[in-house]
Amino acid sequence: MEILIKIAQFLLSLSFLIVLHEFGHYIAARAFNTRVEKFYLFFDAWGKKLFSFKKGDTEYGIGWLPLGGYVKISGMIDESMDKEQMKLPPKDYEFRSKPAWQRLIIMLGGVTVNFILGILIYIMIVFVWGEVQIKPQDVKYGFAVSESFKEYGFKDGDKITHIDGIEPINITSAINKQLFLRKVDNVSVIHEDGTTETIKLPENIGSIMWEKGVLRPFAVRHIASIDSVIPNSIAEKAGFREGDKVVNVNGSSVKYWNEFTKHIDSTKATIEVLRNGAKIALQVTPAYVKKEKAYQIGVSTSSRNEALTMNPVKYSFGESVKRGNTLAMNTLKDFMFQFKYVFTKKGAGEIGGFIAIGNIFPATWDWAAFWSITALLSIMLGFMNLLPIPALDGGHALFVLVEMLTGRKPSDRFLEYAQIVGFVLLMGLLLLANGNDIYKLIKSWL
Repeated sequence: MEILIKIAQFLLSLSFLIVLHEFGHYIAARAFNTRVEKFYLFFDAWGKKLFSFKKGDTEYGIGWLPLGGYVKISGMIDESMDKEQMKLPPKDYEFRSKPAWQRLIIMLGGVTVNFILGILIYIMIVFVWGEVQIKPQDVKYGFAVSESFKEYGFKDGDKITHIDGIEPINITSAINKQLFLRKVDNVSVIHEDGTTETIKLPENIGSIMWEKGVLRPFAVRHIASIDSVIPNSIAEKAGFREGDKVVNVNGSSVKYWNEFTKHIDSTKATIEVLRNGAKIALQVTPAYVKKEKAYQIGVSTSSRNEALTMNPVKYSFGESVKRGNTLAMNTLKDFMFQFKYVFTKKGAGEIGGFIAIGNIFPATWDWAAFWSITALLSIMLGFMNLLPIPALDGGHALFVLVEMLTGRKPSDRFLEYAQIVGFVLLMGLLLLANGNDIYKLIKSWL
């Protein structure tokens, strides 16, 4: 059932974004009296379609291949590769007959809608649901710090107060994201002993995190309280119960969850828990879980919420406009910065396809989460379509810009070959992304 809910949210979000993206091209084309022959959600490959009807000069429909959507604009060399039409003399209503500036606007209509849509959704989200803010002082026990970041001077229990001299309004989401995706020079902390320190970071800290695979160096620290024991797990067979509080592992005193988990490895462990005021010693031999890439015994905790004070904030409509714009711009900047990692040695293996995107959605239907993810995908779709790759909007726009600057229009044959090269490249990326998804899925089952 959880998988079906994820699939339903993914398809709804994808369909919504595709239709509005193509509508951006459609409305721009119609504004300049350019004929639109087809408007399709999904592709009607080999002429197969699920549904269609014609109104005026345009055929509207739903194709069977859910890899996107398209509008077919008369007199334009696109994925339809309609060479016969291009052999005929240009008509006034065709794309190729329009001035370059009009063709440029038509080409950028889709991404313009994507960016505007992302902003509008973020405005709606903060206006309807508000925002949860977690200030530095709201993290009760501070952060658990990865070993690689302790080299810079950070310690378990640190409370982060400022990032480059600015106090974040949501420290738990800001600290890891800003370190990875934005330029951060220094972080100010209060250590557990009460001393303060401003720690300077390497200039390329984001790249260091990427290469080491440490994308979440700071995790909220919370009490080692067991709130759930998986049925038939190692923990249940060893005698663990909900409500147990871990106090010692192999003779080492334990208070926080990160202290508990770092002792869980391939060796047999004696774990002492506090239950109803009495200490009980339990013995387990952890098992390696490939999906999590860690040794586990089958217990989990929800006490992270107890370690945080969450402050819900409501916005007026005017405040929502300002905050929504900020969220949208930060999303775009973060995605642009993150995109550079695609071209690194390990980047190709991290590209995700439909399964990866679908897994972003929650397993239960949550409208706030749905719209937040849809806003993110809308901005991502806008950016990706701006890439100067033939067959994408950015590729078409690039050729028009070259024409405007040089006064020379590329030949139809050149545009045809460019379209083929771009299509092959996109299909290769699509196969790579979804191949990565399938490989990771199979690997998690083995």
